[in-house]
Amino acid sequence: MKKLSIYLFLLGMLGAHLGFAQQSTTLRGKVLDETGVPIAGASLSLQGTQTATATDESGNFTIQYTSPAVLVVTALGFVGEDVNLSNQTTLTIRLLANEETLEEVVVVGYGTQRRGEVTSAISSVKAEDFTKGTVRDAAQLIQGKVAGMRITTPSGDPTGSTQINLRGLNSINGSQNPLVLIDGVPGDIATVAPEDIESVDVLKDGSAAAIYGTRATGGVLLITTRKNRSSESKTSIEYNGYANVQTIQRRPDMMDASDFRRLISEGYEYTDYGGNTNWLDQVLQTPVSHNHNLTFFGGNSRTNFTGSLNYRNWEGIMLTTGQERLNVRAALNHDMFDGKLRTNIQVINQTSKSNQGGTGGYIWRQAMIRNPTDNIYNEDGGWQERNDYAYDNPLGLIHESINDRIFRESRFSGSVDYRPIGDLSLKMLISRVINNDLTGNSTTFDHVNTTKNNLNGTASRSTGANTEDLLELTANYNKSFGDHRFTLLGGYSYQYNVGESFEVYNFDFPTDEYTYNRLESGTALQRGLATMESEKDMWKLAGFFGRVNYSWKDRYMLTASIRREGSSAFGANYQWGTFPGVSAAWNVANEEFMQPVAFVSEFKLRGGFGVTGTIANNPYQSQTSYNFNTSQGAYINGKWVPGFVPARNFNPDLRWEKKEEWNVGLDFGFMKNRVTGSLDYYVRNVKDLLYNFPVPTPPYLFGNMMLNAGEMQNSGFEVLVNVRAVETKTVKWNTNVTFSTNKNKLVNLSNEQFNVTREFFDAGHTGEPIQISTHRVAVGGPIGQYFVYKSVGLDENGGWLVESREGEVISMEDATPEDRQYYGNGIPKFNVGWNNTVNIQNFDVSVNFRGAFGHQVLNMQSLYYDNPVNRSYNVLKTAFDPIDGKELRNSLVYVSHYIEDADYLKIDNVTLGYTFKPNSIKGISNLRIYFSGLNLHTFTGYRGIDPEAVSYSGDFTFAPGMDHRDKYPSTRTYTLGLNVTF
Repeated sequence: MKKLSIYLFLLGMLGAHLGFAQQSTTLRGKVLDETGVPIAGASLSLQGTQTATATDESGNFTIQYTSPAVLVVTALGFVGEDVNLSNQTTLTIRLLANEETLEEVVVVGYGTQRRGEVTSAISSVKAEDFTKGTVRDAAQLIQGKVAGMRITTPSGDPTGSTQINLRGLNSINGSQNPLVLIDGVPGDIATVAPEDIESVDVLKDGSAAAIYGTRATGGVLLITTRKNRSSESKTSIEYNGYANVQTIQRRPDMMDASDFRRLISEGYEYTDYGGNTNWLDQVLQTPVSHNHNLTFFGGNSRTNFTGSLNYRNWEGIMLTTGQERLNVRAALNHDMFDGKLRTNIQVINQTSKSNQGGTGGYIWRQAMIRNPTDNIYNEDGGWQERNDYAYDNPLGLIHESINDRIFRESRFSGSVDYRPIGDLSLKMLISRVINNDLTGNSTTFDHVNTTKNNLNGTASRSTGANTEDLLELTANYNKSFGDHRFTLLGGYSYQYNVGESFEVYNFDFPTDEYTYNRLESGTALQRGLATMESEKDMWKLAGFFGRVNYSWKDRYMLTASIRREGSSAFGANYQWGTFPGVSAAWNVANEEFMQPVAFVSEFKLRGGFGVTGTIANNPYQSQTSYNFNTSQGAYINGKWVPGFVPARNFNPDLRWEKKEEWNVGLDFGFMKNRVTGSLDYYVRNVKDLLYNFPVPTPPYLFGNMMLNAGEMQNSGFEVLVNVRAVETKTVKWNTNVTFSTNKNKLVNLSNEQFNVTREFFDAGHTGEPIQISTHRVAVGGPIGQYFVYKSVGLDENGGWLVESREGEVISMEDATPEDRQYYGNGIPKFNVGWNNTVNIQNFDVSVNFRGAFGHQVLNMQSLYYDNPVNRSYNVLKTAFDPIDGKELRNSLVYVSHYIEDADYLKIDNVTLGYTFKPNSIKGISNLRIYFSGLNLHTFTGYRGIDPEAVSYSGDFTFAPGMDHRDKYPSTRTYTLGLNVTF
């Protein structure tokens, strides 16, 4: 009996223990999307049981479970997730949008937003819509796909980059470039490999960009790198590789040796050196390049990583030009404490080695002008040189010089995102970007520097280093109740940048074997003729910002933001400024009275206003500067002491340029979004332009001064239309069209303190021997106008006749500078893009067109090489063609004859691909091969090489449309590629 009692007691204790172990736990939580917006109607169930529930309108849920358990979470349009439960009582779950609905989320300043709630002019381009095949950088991925954004490739140089201009020119001395952020960290369009990019979002108008303050007048490009979006515990590897060949896009038709001998027989004073050389053939090659990209994905929904390795080896179409580049990126994400704490660490490292083959533009000029009867080598086996002005053997320039560059950049960033409650996110982002730029240049004893100029070998070395630190603290609060949805953002940003550089040059070496590695051995150093320069600068930027988003029933939406920002680059009286932005939208399609109109899926009216700024390129423009000047000084104690002279005036009132922009737009969708798109009209006024103003001395120390004076205006219209034209089981055709216009005007060049005496400034330059400016920007007029003598034909002696300021026809010899007039404009009035993607079962075809219309280009190739003035130089075969029945003779001048209409339409990219059935090869889940052609054909009446290959930035910002003679020719590229996923 006693034993039975003991057994019953132990059995009871065991039962009590089992009952305690199996007691249920109440789990309360929230399901959110990537943006932090609650997901209503998400399904939650316990794996292997009948227990299930769903989230309410605020994304909240409650469920009972017995630990351990697996919670299965699914929602329409999102990737499902399995969550392991072990006695948790609270949980926040974030679901990723699936591939079919990724376009519903766009990246905005300091976060993301559902497309349906966007109230500003924002364009988003996803990876599936990128330009295929060989692309130079992130900008070329979206070329022709963003209305209002003009992306050009002015050079075929493999070390070059694309140029970006958004909604016209907006500054005289400030940067025209957009702010580029890679996963929230400032960078540039070449920071990451194009294959490593998931999406590019463009903040186009002021209301969207205002939250970035003084860096955002040129627009904002938000680049999102690829991430591991799988919730499964598996590892995958992707390989993307291609090889390509390039050819010159359009070859200039120069005279050959037989043409020269024919001209000599006709009495023209050309020299026959007895040879037969095609100099363009000698400096050009057919380059073969290749690119390889490996991407690794691994981990699960809590801890995952992404790694990528990109190797590029590009050869240039000109001899000894090319670039070898290695990009490495690694990102690690980890969730802790039931998803309340999310961490990210990312490292991006880039190393590139470039060979710039001498000075490529000058070499191209020499290959163009070289006498085709001249020989490559002289009788002694050396390079054949002549003593004519600026006439050098291009092969000697190439092979007797070294121009190396090594660029290294390391980017370290980390973030911590803490959610104390489901609706609140607290985030800290820190980063450090370090780059080093090292160049080396030298010429041998057989280079013209020595054979003509007696320098006996030259060498130089330069280095630059830059370190930029960033700290950002943000708080984001999302709240939904009933039909109302709020998002509140507040934050602080601090950026600190230090840059320094050093350069030294020497010549007259005992041997040329050292190249640039023993600069001290050049005797020019001992003679005081070597040069040495160094500098260092620093700037700081701090900002406080906030934003509120409100949406009611997805019908009425409001966004308001403000940024208070300070910069060390400005004067002591104006280091802080305020940049507000506000925009609103009304989606008429969601109104009850529109429900019977099933044809309309979206009809969202938008309007916004925002203020952004532009920072001075030099961080010390507001401060006084002095230089030592050897030509100004005095004898002190029998020695000449250089003068300490002012080089810049003190301006404590220097401040940022202020862009005020209005934007109205319409987002539309018809036939269940088979047809979607947007229309936008904008007006932007840039006030307080940074202008180098002439000032009197005295009272000022220096004759000009950087100050805020003047106003500029841009306005334009933009259209984007996407159409899913064909959508069947076997055939799909998606097409989109972009169209944009832009008008600009310089409103004034004065301020309250100074009035200009000349209400214009000149820009651009023809170069020697003409030596004259090419453009004039005048108050009240548009930017980009050529200022030129208007030609009306030739006189009987073959000289130009031009139109005088009174409208009379006069000889060019009698013309004065006052007879120059405005003629044409280098900025296109209209830009278009037409992009098509067709899928036929396993085949895919993409065809992209781009065009620009309503502008002119100064054909400097024609100006110098369609003009047989210098008989030492080769010319185009058209040089002796009659003009109005007369032959041009001895008249090398800048006249309107050389300004040509430059409308063009390009077949920009054509790609044909084939994707094999999944797992058709064991171990390979995806396999695709493709062939692509880039810059295939240009329909144009322009006679030069490429009407698009002109520069619109830097020194040519206000002299657009100049097709320079010293250039690296643009190319056509054919690519064969392979995509594999293991």
